[in-house]
Amino acid sequence: MAVYADMKVDCGPDFVTLMWTESRPQADTSLLRLGNCFPTSFSAGEAYFYVDLTDCNFRRLVTGDALVYSNDLTYVASADSYNLAFTHPVVCAYDRPKDWYATIYDPVFKTYSLGDLQFNIGLMNDDFSGPAESTRFPLGSIIPIMARVVQETHQPLLLLLEECVAATTPELYPESTMYPIISNKGCLLESVSSRSKFEPRQKSSEIRLSLQTFTFAMGEEVFIHCKLLAWDPNGLDSTKKACHFVEGHGWELLDNLAQSNLCDCCESKCKSRRQRSVASEKHGMVHKAVIGPFTITDLNS
Repeated sequence: MAVYADMKVDCGPDFVTLMWTESRPQADTSLLRLGNCFPTSFSAGEAYFYVDLTDCNFRRLVTGDALVYSNDLTYVASADSYNLAFTHPVVCAYDRPKDWYATIYDPVFKTYSLGDLQFNIGLMNDDFSGPAESTRFPLGSIIPIMARVVQETHQPLLLLLEECVAATTPELYPESTMYPIISNKGCLLESVSSRSKFEPRQKSSEIRLSLQTFTFAMGEEVFIHCKLLAWDPNGLDSTKKACHFVEGHGWELLDNLAQSNLCDCCESKCKSRRQRSVASEKHGMVHKAVIGPFTITDLNS
């Protein structure tokens, strides 16, 4: 345990609580992650997690008469930060119930890799707790959209929306009429002139978008075509980011305000400063997805 902080873990029957108390004045506790989960709450000197053992990519191991759940608490430091990134193990051990046995369909030992990722994206209800109850949205209202990546790896991945365009067809063709929503490698263009914004993350493997309806193809069926990117949380740059425009502040980076300079290129052309290589491509995976159809209606109709 680092001398500059204190970590208290309480292992419940099917959940874990963790309190991290930080003494370094410049440390940003919002950058702490338990597996792929963000803090349940945080303040200037503390971060608190309340999570289920079935969440956050906890790893399960059977050893004799014990069930052991393990994870990692990590600090994702900014490139220009004085505070270094670190990892601390988090372990909870339980007596194995006498009637508990692993089945062939639920293996105790899993192979963790970056392959076999499952991407999901869809229209949600107002508080993102479930699917949308309607696919008709009045002009000016908010369309809640959530995307997630389900991964078999314990290595957390950050999900990004690299590009999204609206169209009137489920497939994109050269002659398709398109309305850009997110472009320039993660810049939410709609946030400049509307209430559209990225919502604070609950997990690194999810991204939530509140999209204000627009006048494109009103009364017609609309589809949103997106390019999803699952990426290394420590590999953000000007082409791997989630940026939205906040009135009075300018472009802000969703995942770390201190690195909002990565969004400066949203007004021009975003290019990576890093040399592209085969190795860098192994840090993430890209998937194309389509939402819809839904309809934007006139308030007077």
